Amino acid sequence: MKPIDVSNAIMQALVQGGSQWMVSTIVAFLPVLWTMTLMLHLGRPYVVRTLRRCGLRLGADVWWMSYLLMRDALMLITFALSWVFFLPNLVANAALPLTGPLAALFLLLALAVKLSRRVDDDIQAYRLSTILLVIGATLYYGPLVFAVEATSQGALAGFGAFFTSNQNPMVALWIMWVSLVGVGIIAAWLFGRAWLSANRSMGRRLETNKQLPKAAVQ
Repeated sequence: MKPIDVSNAIMQALVQGGSQWMVSTIVAFLPVLWTMTLMLHLGRPYVVRTLRRCGLRLGADVWWMSYLLMRDALMLITFALSWVFFLPNLVANAALPLTGPLAALFLLLALAVKLSRRVDDDIQAYRLSTILLVIGATLYYGPLVFAVEATSQGALAGFGAFFTSNQNPMVALWIMWVSLVGVGIIAAWLFGRAWLSANRSMGRRLETNKQLPKAAVQ
């Protein structure tokens, strides 16, 4: 074997090992993000009660905006990292939770509810987003804890063999493709809604400019 072949083999092994380590790290860290997402979302009543006891208006505004930014940013980061469940090669060959793509889909549905409705002012929208988040977290926690991380438990061998993606690749790939179609539909709906909203906003602005005197427009 030539030195260049040895160098290429070492480089390829490092790249493959690094990618596998990164995927494993993301899958192991996602439960922390899911837990923090649920805690911040379900902690809204506590934050509201704290705001009512805050005497300084500026302090209340800073507290509320910080809470909203952390809560929604965590949801976006969790969904972004969950994209590993939509890569067919990883789903078929890595030990991932079988229902991980469905969990990401329900997380995106909760984000869509937040983007389309005033969740912090509408109790029905808040309940709907809570239900979607709980279902998504359950679909992720269950297979991860009782299948992927329970390989040493003989009593869970059958459950683990079914709910681990690389041991049941056909079902895992079907779930992934169905979930990916759902993600595409939701993304297209959000894009269309944003497009229509931008057009309406621009139309109102143009109508307002037409009604103003030319001197005011200039």
